[in-house]
Amino acid sequence: MIQEFMTALQVIHLQLRLPRDQRAKSDLFQSTWKLCCRDSHKTQVWLCFFTLSLLTSCVSATKIDVQDLQTCLQKDLKGAIEKSNAKLYAPKTEDMTDSCQQKVLFCYMLELMMVFEEEDTEPSKTQCIFNFNRTLLPEKNCPACEIYSLENSKVFYNRLLNILQKINAM
Repeated sequence: MIQEFMTALQVIHLQLRLPRDQRAKSDLFQSTWKLCCRDSHKTQVWLCFFTLSLLTSCVSATKIDVQDLQTCLQKDLKGAIEKSNAKLYAPKTEDMTDSCQQKVLFCYMLELMMVFEEEDTEPSKTQCIFNFNRTLLPEKNCPACEIYSLENSKVFYNRLLNILQKINAM
């Protein structure tokens, strides 16, 4: 029974790690499930418990990794940002609550993408912004980006760095 349980765990773990388009289709997954677990009710109960615990830990808030973004901004993009004459929505560190960190970062990413479009910034330099933006999850009950004050690009850049430092320190 332990062997069946461990095999089933490996199947589930593999399925969760694969990109959605590479996962086994439901009939293949079900046949693997039946092969591993047969009719063992104890195994099925433990697997249900294990799956629920995995889902609980996956849904919980995770620390946002901003290290690469900070490096990219300071190394490659500072000049392009500060060169802009645009007024940009720039949340302050005080505006960022624990439940709206990703929304605040999303607001900054939207503004940065707009600046890079207007300044014709080299796409290879801006890829880190687009990659980081894809990792952000939507958050509910957070203020819209347009609520924050409009600032010049230097204030915008400095506030963004302050927010990234605050997140890094958490």
